[in-house]
Amino acid sequence: MSRTADIIACKLFEAGCRHAFGIPGGEVLSLMDGLKDAGIAFHLVKHENNGGFMAEGTHHASGAPGVLLATVGPGVVNAINVVANAWQDQVPMIFLTGCVDAADAQRFTHQVFDHTSVLRPITKASFTVAAGAVDVTIEKAIAIATEGRPGPVHLDVPISAAKAEEGGNQAIRRAASAPMAPASGPEWDAARTAFEKAERPLIIAGVDVLHHDAADAVANLAQTFSIPVLTTYKAKGVLPEDDPLALGGHGLSPKAFAIIKPLIDKADAIILAGYDPIEMRSEWCDPWMPGDGNDTNGPAVIEFSAEANTHFVHQASHSFIGNVGASLDALREDVTRNDVWPGAEPAQTRADLMAAFPRDDEWGPGAVIDVARKSLPREGVAAVDTGAHRILLAQQWESYGPRGLMQSTGLCTMGTAVPLAAGHKIAAPDTPVIAFSGDAGMEMILGELATLRDQNLAFPIVVFVDESLSLIEIKQRRDGMDNVGVDFGGTDFAAVATAMGGHGVTVDNRDALEAALTEAFAAETFTVIACPIGRKAYDGRF
Repeated sequence: MSRTADIIACKLFEAGCRHAFGIPGGEVLSLMDGLKDAGIAFHLVKHENNGGFMAEGTHHASGAPGVLLATVGPGVVNAINVVANAWQDQVPMIFLTGCVDAADAQRFTHQVFDHTSVLRPITKASFTVAAGAVDVTIEKAIAIATEGRPGPVHLDVPISAAKAEEGGNQAIRRAASAPMAPASGPEWDAARTAFEKAERPLIIAGVDVLHHDAADAVANLAQTFSIPVLTTYKAKGVLPEDDPLALGGHGLSPKAFAIIKPLIDKADAIILAGYDPIEMRSEWCDPWMPGDGNDTNGPAVIEFSAEANTHFVHQASHSFIGNVGASLDALREDVTRNDVWPGAEPAQTRADLMAAFPRDDEWGPGAVIDVARKSLPREGVAAVDTGAHRILLAQQWESYGPRGLMQSTGLCTMGTAVPLAAGHKIAAPDTPVIAFSGDAGMEMILGELATLRDQNLAFPIVVFVDESLSLIEIKQRRDGMDNVGVDFGGTDFAAVATAMGGHGVTVDNRDALEAALTEAFAAETFTVIACPIGRKAYDGRF
């Protein structure tokens, strides 16, 4: 016999989970005790939302689902944003919450509401753990969270149930995604024929490539046939971005879209490798009209995806549901073809992108990004917060492997960079990590600097300081509106960092930033590096 809390914790440990994040409450003490006994470290945070992003950071480092724990009532609703982010950004997460027993809830109302009703619309599933079905419920939760397109699954554990003794703790075989390639038949034959005859093929890779560990398959297909690759922001690095075939990550930059759209228009075959358009701006709605590859009726669009296209943001000539890597390998098998892109348009597009996002500024956001990229080792991992700086960084930053740039792309929520970096550092302490934040996003999560202090986490946090919500301010000016609600006062981030137990410095030139980063990577505590870039620093940049 084992406590329900112990069964849940042991199953999470078996799934590879080694860390959980949250804030305690009386309703979750048994769960916390079970996690500890199972070998899963519990990390106290200052806000459940940030704890969820730390949990996501551990997933990117380890591949295991993130684990977030919250107590009844306010603990649950504090996590709404990060749960919705995991749902839209396809992050496997187990969200454990405590709840008042059903009988007590009939006559006790303090902090009581239906957690599952609140969370069901933004999770893949929401369960209340019941006696006699604990093994099944936690196994089901892990399978749902990790299979197909991953996402968050919520487990509500009544107080008495968490403490109750439960028989069983049986090993249950979870379903696993088979490495399925498309079945042979007329549809597959037509797709292969279109690919073989294409003279101007293009690969667009997305987040499913990460879930299916298909980065090598993308790179092999591209390099075997010299096919250019552009990616969404999540898929940056599936082909190392210093490869001549890599056209970088795209999604939110109008300037970048204007450069790559002519290449898309010229392609006669477009291979969608795990591409999910949830990351993209409205210009990516119907960016092509699928045909059969003939110049008169549009490109042959061959889509490989984890799930069927029900979003209708784009359409395809041929769609295949299954393992993206196995599908790409099958497409490549026994194919012979002539040289592609005889006009060398991809090379020109790559050159145009490099010119549009220069890296040689004397100072400003582009210079900050350039110095940081040169300072971070090739195997290092970066996290970037949402804002104008993220759009610029996503275009300018080179990623050399998958999951090298962590960010919120589907939901585009703020305040993510520091907790993402912290979670990754906790799970993979030997990997160099850097966080990029705007000053507004940094002010949202300043309390977590105490978490970095308490966890003895050491990594640099670069803050772009312009005292404005620049992305929104640009939109206001573009639309002829008054400046309202976008400007704010300055914070001495260096002083705050020192007060919170870390190191802080303000820099205003390349040499000073390089020196600060060198010291930060060698330091024994976190370092906040404030980089004043001035107002309107992003004008015309993305």
